Amino acid sequence: MNDWPEGWSDDNRGPRYGRGSAGAQPESARVMRQVRRGPGTPGPRPAYGDRGPAAPPSGAGVPRQPSYVDGRGHESGAGYDSGYNTGQVYGGPGGRGPGDPPGAPTRSPRTAPNWRRRIKWTAITVATVVVVTSVATYFWADSKLRREVDLSKVIDRPEGGDGTNYLIVGSDSREGMSKEDEKKLHTGGAEGKRTDSMMILHVGGDGDTLISLPRDSDVVVPSYEGSTSGKVYPAQGRHAKLNATYAEDGPTLLVRTIEANTGLRIDHYVEIGFQGFAGIVDAVGGVEIDIDKGFKDKWSGADFKAGKQTLDGQQALAFVRTRHAFAASDLQRTKNQQKFLAALAHQVATPSTVLNPFRFYPTMGAGLDSLIVDKDMGLWDLASMFWAMKGVSGGDGTSMNMPISGSVGGNLVWDKAKVKTLVDELNNGQKVTVTGD
Repeated sequence: MNDWPEGWSDDNRGPRYGRGSAGAQPESARVMRQVRRGPGTPGPRPAYGDRGPAAPPSGAGVPRQPSYVDGRGHESGAGYDSGYNTGQVYGGPGGRGPGDPPGAPTRSPRTAPNWRRRIKWTAITVATVVVVTSVATYFWADSKLRREVDLSKVIDRPEGGDGTNYLIVGSDSREGMSKEDEKKLHTGGAEGKRTDSMMILHVGGDGDTLISLPRDSDVVVPSYEGSTSGKVYPAQGRHAKLNATYAEDGPTLLVRTIEANTGLRIDHYVEIGFQGFAGIVDAVGGVEIDIDKGFKDKWSGADFKAGKQTLDGQQALAFVRTRHAFAASDLQRTKNQQKFLAALAHQVATPSTVLNPFRFYPTMGAGLDSLIVDKDMGLWDLASMFWAMKGVSGGDGTSMNMPISGSVGGNLVWDKAKVKTLVDELNNGQKVTVTGD
């Protein structure tokens, strides 16, 4: 006798359980049936998944369980997913992922990254950053230039020639220096400003030329217009040392005197003081230089041995200021100044300075803060001057002292014939043939 509930027949038994006996039922089937009907619930068993009380139609019942007799894990056409891999690769084009439920939409095929597009946008981004940084740096640097010298106040000027002429002046200005700085740098505490070094840098089509003007050069003071009074002072034929004209009325009288005594027009003026010079040297991490013969000088604080060595700002200032330790005095000093400026230009232009923002910007800041230039001076002019100095020091140009013919009263007298030839060659864009001591 079957133990099916009332209202059920053998036809309602549903699936085979694979035990070899049609009436055998596992305990789990009874539990499932009892759960679905509920305890004490009379009436026929509802269809699987049917929430209503109606009896299942004939042939309906408990979901059919898989039959393993076909060897595939399910009866053919039953729609049952056995979980066996049928050969479809999940996650591939048009496929589903391993965690997707049955019936979920297929995933879009994964496309390869567009490297050409990525490279293009990376290049655009880098180029934009470079342009913005360059423009910002230009305006930052341009704002730091101290355009304080008005060359329009220089009267009776000679005609300009080929190329551009820069007058580069190193002054003993103690602007911004404390008493401790003056003692450390051996500058003394004198009031006012004088100049220990003056150079003309000619940037021309047939090579660049750097000419040192000894501070003790004997010159005739011409007529000039006072830089502050605006009064014109007539020429009286008086002689003076070249650096004395700078002390008398500043840069404009110095330019006027050089032009009157040489016939060479000065296009731009650049001046740097003691502290600014030392600051630039320290900003680049010191400058390596090869000293031929050691020397000492209590006036400048110099104390150097022969050989290669790296000078810091304090030592560099002592090196370019020393003259009492040399028999040639100021002439030897000008040679040392040219030598050091050449080494400094090379140091500033090295990749370790230019490509390192932690060194480049301090160097630029130290240099530009301490430079005094003419009102028409631009950053491009300053860059041209710098690269020309670097070229001269590298052997692409000529460096020399102004030709000297002798001395009078302790002052150095220029060789007028050689000076005229030198100026003519510079103005005409010709290769310089004149030499100086």
